[in-house]
Order: sequence, then structure tokens, then C-alpha cells
Amino acid sequence: MQRIEEITAKALEKMGNDRYRLALVVAQRAEQLANGAAPLVSLDKNKIKFADIALFEIAEDKITLEGFVESTR
Repeated sequence: MQRIEEITAKALEKMGNDRYRLALVVAQRAEQLANGAAPLVSLDKNKIKFADIALFEIAEDKITLEGFVESTR
């Protein structure tokens, strides 16, 4: 498993190096996970924080800002 700093840097790059956009998507996705959504990556949400799972999903291109905004409307 990669270090969270590496995952965060990769996720930030996927969001165009915009920390605000990254924080927005992570917060919304973490809330979805907390409300029972299944992770899109093979991580145990009982052992890993929801925000970290969201970062992994973004870094692995499972979630994009455009697709995420569309799906939450």
C-alpha cells in the first residue's frame, strides 16, 4: 500500500492541482461513504478513514470532478 502523502499528491494532480476542488470532492465522497455507499476501490471502510478512501478513489480515476458533480445533483 502506498503512503497517504503519495496518494494525496496523485489525487491533487488529478484535480488540476486545485486544493479547493480536491477538498470539495473528498468531503462529499467521504460523506457518501459514511452514509453507506460502497467504496469503488478494494479497501475496508471499517479500517480506513472515509477521507482516505475518497483520496484513493480520486487517485485511481474512479471519481472525477465532472462525473461527481453530475451524480450528486
